[in-house]
This record gives sequence, structure tokens and C-alpha cells, in this order.
Amino acid sequence: MKETDFSRGPVWRSVVSQAAPLTAAQLVHLLYNVVDRIYIGHLEDVGGMALTGVGLTFPIVTLIMAFSALFGAGAVPLFAMSRGRRDDEGAGRIMGTSASLLLVSSVVLTAAGYIFMRPVLFAFGASEDSFVFSSAYLRYYLIGTVFSMAATGLVGFINAEGFARVGMRSIVVGAVCNIALDPLFIFTFGMGVAGAAAATVISQAVSAVWVVTFLAGRRAPVRLQVKNLKIIPSVAKRIAKLGASNFIMQGTTCLVQIVCNATLQRYGGDLYVGIMTVTNSVRDVFMLPVSGITSGAGPVVSYNFGAGEYERAKAGIRFTAAVGTIYTAAAWLAVLIFPSFWFGIFSSDPEMTEVGVGLMRTYFFGFVFMAFQFSGQSAFQAVGDARHAITFSLLRKVVIVVPLTLLLPVLGFGTTGVFLAEPISNAVGGAACFITMYFTVYRRLGKSLAAPRSV
Repeated sequence: MKETDFSRGPVWRSVVSQAAPLTAAQLVHLLYNVVDRIYIGHLEDVGGMALTGVGLTFPIVTLIMAFSALFGAGAVPLFAMSRGRRDDEGAGRIMGTSASLLLVSSVVLTAAGYIFMRPVLFAFGASEDSFVFSSAYLRYYLIGTVFSMAATGLVGFINAEGFARVGMRSIVVGAVCNIALDPLFIFTFGMGVAGAAAATVISQAVSAVWVVTFLAGRRAPVRLQVKNLKIIPSVAKRIAKLGASNFIMQGTTCLVQIVCNATLQRYGGDLYVGIMTVTNSVRDVFMLPVSGITSGAGPVVSYNFGAGEYERAKAGIRFTAAVGTIYTAAAWLAVLIFPSFWFGIFSSDPEMTEVGVGLMRTYFFGFVFMAFQFSGQSAFQAVGDARHAITFSLLRKVVIVVPLTLLLPVLGFGTTGVFLAEPISNAVGGAACFITMYFTVYRRLGKSLAAPRSV
């Protein structure tokens, strides 16, 4: 099959050709957890508490995804730049090192998860009641860590080789399995929360097999080969350096989730932890398109940057920022007008809905600024500017969200303060990230900022 050349044709078309199937793939991938939450949130009698319990596992799931981003997403821009220079041998070494790092880290994370499960969940805000559900879910979910990391960490290479539709199918096939298996395991087998996790593990295994099979097959221009399945220190260092921004972004999300749940448990109890679980679920759905467009633009910008086509790289950045801003503004409006509809998708608990609708409106205020954060981060990473990417990952969450989450409740805002911290951080962090990107990357492309000759 003919590979895609991102240096030809309209840039916006290259971005859309990558982003459309990638967004669809991410949407379907989100169904792994979203479908679980929908079924769990509507379990008779225990839905509210079960949803709270599953919400307490989010930081652990997010941490696993952080390592996938560190070793997977951190390698993809280097891989794309090598392809832009027609250095397929170097690209193969990058892919092999990435796969090896993902495998080793998945084994370590699985072992740590089982050993420290109880103390970690209680530190994250669990009560004796909610621990019953969170531990039941996590015991099964951890089994699939290696599959989850392989599927999410390696799929970016398929997209970077120009086969975004194949990447989409790799996620779709697993998500379809999850949708089919969820009611079977949860209701027919009577496993409840544990059944949701078991269905997820099986589905992730299917996706992982699909991804690895394609990358090792003849259709891939740069194949995943056994000879490259080793950790090359120099390559690993570059992957980790560039992937650090993704890791920090995911890792700080994990930190924010921990601080939010623990603070909400202190000031409001299990009910408010459950409300945050629903709010985060709605946010995950609305974040998909802007995440998809920036993820789709990444390989295009990186490829053109590596090929020395700087005006095309700038066009990719402009298109990403414009589309992201329009979309996030529309999403913000949708939540403000129809909050009960979105909340009701995940919970039928009347008390949780009555209290949660207003808090969700607060949380989504200023959602449009997320487009600035995403497009700025994407541009930094696409050109290999790890320092700025890391700085702004830390700024929004560690420097702004976490302190505000701890401080605002003390100042009299109570549980509302926890939900208010997010929009403040979006506005300040998003604007700072985008403005800095404009002056340090966009305006300098092709002038004082040029692609390196080798990776």
C-alpha cells in the first residue's frame, strides 16, 4: 500500500485525513471506560456508590496511560521526523526501543498495583464502602496493563506511517468487543463492577494483537522487527525527553484526580466524589475532538518540520488552533444549556443529579481555553521542544489546579472550590501556553528554529 506523504497537498487536508479517523478511534477507545461507567452508574440500588468506587481507580488508570504516553507518544514525533528524512532504519530502532520500554514498564506497574492497592486507594479518597467497588474493579483491570499499554502506546506509529484508518480499526475492534461483553459480564454473569473490568481486559487484548500484527506485517513501511526489540539507551533517552511532556500532562492529571477526590471526600463525602466522576466522564467525551485534531496534526507538523517545509508546518499549527477554538466554544455552550442531559447519561441517582448539575456548569466554565493548551502543547512536541512542553504541562495543573483545589475549600468555597479550580487553570495556563508557543515556535519556524539533521 502506498504510504502517505505529508509534504504534498493542502496541509489542512493532511491534518483532517489523520485527525478524522484518529478522533473516531479515540472516541471508540473512550467507550472502554465510558460504557463501563454508564452501566455501573445505572446499577440498581448501588449505582451511585459503585460509580464512586470506579472513580477512585481513575488516578491509577491515568498513571498507566502516562507511561504509555511517555514511551509511546514520546517516540512518535522522533519516528515521524526520521521518516521525513527518509531514514527508515533509524525509525525502526525508535519503534523497537519504544515497544521494549512499554513492555518492561507494564510488568513493573502491574506488580506495584497489586502490592499497594489497598493503601493507595484509601490515600486517594476511598471509604470502606467505596473500597469494595474500587478494589473489585482494579483487581481485574490490572491484568490487562500490558495489553492496554501496547495498544495505546504503539498505535501512534500506525498513524505516523500514514495509516490512520488502520489505527482507527485497531481501537474499534477492541471497543466493539467491550460494548458486547460489558452487559454479558456485568449482568448475565452477575459480576457487577468486576465484570466491567474483565470485559475491558479482553477487549484491550484484542486491540493490542491487532496493532502489533499490523506493525510487524508487510503493509507497514517501517516494520516492528524482533532485531529492534531492545532498549537502546541513547534512543530511550530521546524518547523519554520528548515524551516527558505527555507523561507530565497525564501524571499531573493523576495528581489532580487524587487531590480532588481526597478533598471532596473530606468536605463532602462519597456523593461529591461520585459527582466528580460523572463530570470527568462528560469532560472526557467533549475533549475527544480537540484531542483528535491536535493528535492528527502532530505527525503532519513533525513530518514537514523534519523535511524543512516550515510554511507547511506553520499552516498545520494555524489550522489546529482555529478548529480547536471553534469546537471547544461550541462544547462549552452545549454543557451550559443542557447540563442535566449530559449528567443523566452517567447517573440515574436523583440526589447526585440534583447537586451535580450546577457543579458541572462551574467545572466547564471557560472550556474554550483548553484549545489553546492543546494546540500549544502539540506544536511544542511536534518540533521537539521538550522544555516548553514540560513547563506548560506543569504550570496548568501542578502550579495552578492543585494549590487552588486545596486552598479554595479552606477559603469558604467548600466543595464548589474544587470544581472552580479547573476553569481558572484553563484560562491562565491555556493562554500562557499558546502565547509562548506563538513567539518561541510559530514565529521562529524556518528562521532561528530549524529541524535537526539527525535523531
